[in-house]
Amino acid sequence: MNTPTVAPYKQLRRPLDDRIVAGVCSGIGRYLAVDPVLIRVGFVVLAALTWGAAVLAYPIAWFLMPEEPAPTEPVWRDPADPTWGQPPPPPAG
Repeated sequence: MNTPTVAPYKQLRRPLDDRIVAGVCSGIGRYLAVDPVLIRVGFVVLAALTWGAAVLAYPIAWFLMPEEPAPTEPVWRDPADPTWGQPPPPPAG
């Protein structure tokens, strides 16, 4: 059976690389496929319109949104190996 390597649905996660405070706005921007700056500006406008009540949503989202997993390190291969420089064999299934 073939197992997918990518989730069949979009996941709302806080990224590790594009953060200002905790990555909440960046994660929402990636989920909605828009620039995170637009989400940040919209959040500031919403906070101003609600007299700061929207600011309470940020720590709640920070707590609820899981962090994106760290990238895995590539497997080190010995240059003395005769298969070195060739792509790794597919996993046994």
